[in-house]
Amino acid sequence: MFTFNRRKNKKAMTKNLIFLIISLFTGTALFAQDSYMDADAEPDEKIYVGGEAYNVESFTDDFESDNPKNIILLIGDGMGVSQVTAGLTANKGKLFLNNFRHMGLVQTQSSDKYITDSAAGGTAISTGVKTYNGAIGVDADTTVVKTILEQAEEKGLATGLVSTSSITHATPASFISHQKSRNLYENIAADFLKTDFDVIIGGGVEHFTKREDGRNLIEELEDKGYKVEPDLEKARYIRSAKLVSLTADVHNPRISERGDMLPVATETAINILDNNQNGFFLMVEGSQIDWGGHAASTIYIVEDMLDFDQSVGKALKFAAKNKETLVVVTADHETGGMALTGGDMKTGMVKADYPLGGHTGVMVPVFAFGPGADEFTGIMDNTDIYKKMNQLLIQK
Repeated sequence: MFTFNRRKNKKAMTKNLIFLIISLFTGTALFAQDSYMDADAEPDEKIYVGGEAYNVESFTDDFESDNPKNIILLIGDGMGVSQVTAGLTANKGKLFLNNFRHMGLVQTQSSDKYITDSAAGGTAISTGVKTYNGAIGVDADTTVVKTILEQAEEKGLATGLVSTSSITHATPASFISHQKSRNLYENIAADFLKTDFDVIIGGGVEHFTKREDGRNLIEELEDKGYKVEPDLEKARYIRSAKLVSLTADVHNPRISERGDMLPVATETAINILDNNQNGFFLMVEGSQIDWGGHAASTIYIVEDMLDFDQSVGKALKFAAKNKETLVVVTADHETGGMALTGGDMKTGMVKADYPLGGHTGVMVPVFAFGPGADEFTGIMDNTDIYKKMNQLLIQK
């Protein structure tokens, strides 16, 4: 199991000890998956002092038709407007997100709570249906609802999921699984065998191999013809095979350890999916922007916001050349109530405070680039993201 490279104060250590004791009675997988929510930042983590900015290319939003052949959906988990502004400041005034000319705001409430969790938020985006917090791919009555990924498969499109979390975690799971609880990780992993996806890249190998039912889902995937390559440095050169790259036991670690895993995984997935002449659907999640919000860590948020933005850049570079690809960037919710209390565009310094350790109910941004981008403007509900994608890609 990977651990995050950050200092924890005594309060966080006490919380984690209590959570560990509880996990002994409820199963260690729950602790492994959700321990990031129990972390607190040291005071100096609330200030990102600045660093070297990366180069941001400009792309022309020039497309050949009104309907996309491909959709790349990128979800910055926990990414509100403050998180975007923090990234913009840290990179000294420019992000790949600056390329987007069509933008809107998204309401995020779930069916049972004003404050959504990632499971309900992800399900709303993947299915167009509101559901209760904790639900994966089912409605409020636990009835299975087909996802945009499954509909794309049925239409003959290639499909893929990429995440810096475990691939069985709430957001990626909501695009491929149907379970009454997000905590049923082994059930979620088994649902991957019920689909015909083309690429998955993320953590979570333990839920495929160290299972109570004794199944080895990795071997079953190999029997189905998948190329299984956990080393992303090797997987990135795979261009034609159907790929499973589970890169961590549970979650991938922080960026100081995982490096450019997300941009590389995004590009790798696109290269494979683009082989399908009918088109493709790809969901990419920058999971750990959310974790930085839970930890009240500006450093963590900025690191992962910039990492996510560079993954957006990979999608934009492909879309600008391909001219048949819609790129949509949004979030499932905001985390931490991030309040920017200082910054410097010249040095990249960002200072923030956090009234909450959890999610908030504020609207989140949506950005769109490519054919159909003009549909993603104004104030909309999170279920509208699915409805617009469905209309453009599936119903066309």
